[in-house]
Amino acid sequence: MLFDRVSVPVAVCDVYGTVQVANPAMAAEFGMTPGRLRGRDVLDLFRPQESVQVERIAQALRLRHRSRYQVSVRWRAPDGTERHGELTADPVSDTVEDTPALLVMLRVQGEAEPREFVPARVTPIEARILALLAGGATTARAARETGLTTDGVTYHLRRLSARWDAANRTELVARAYALGVLATGVWPPVPATAAR
Repeated sequence: MLFDRVSVPVAVCDVYGTVQVANPAMAAEFGMTPGRLRGRDVLDLFRPQESVQVERIAQALRLRHRSRYQVSVRWRAPDGTERHGELTADPVSDTVEDTPALLVMLRVQGEAEPREFVPARVTPIEARILALLAGGATTARAARETGLTTDGVTYHLRRLSARWDAANRTELVARAYALGVLATGVWPPVPATAAR
């Protein structure tokens, strides 16, 4: 009852970040009822500004550290505006031996300034290789078309995969479109710079 009357957005999550219960103020940030937040992952609701912060918290929780953790986050309000603030997670449990739950509180700092979309930077050869892959080219064909060896094409693909944290070529091509490297609505695929 008291939990529902707190005006600060608050949720209780398990140690993995799954919402177990949320108050009406937290649910209102997403235009939902508290029950609809149950079972949702906190990281699906809020986008951390720095993924390193989340990794440090996860590591500390695995080691059973009981500190207060803060993460700068962004999220989309029901009206579509981008908002930003700070999540504070406090591990709480009845005894030290128990696996803690996380008491998550949100401090809303306001609406985020709209960001201007800037396409990801890639070299012309990387953009050409991505366009060829998007069109269904094999490594050998991409090598012939770009004047590189197959090892050279593989080298560029590995660097792009590492830079964009892509697990495979399909994901790499999808990221190229999402990041504005490849022009949308054009067949055969071409780098966005060539479509202008």
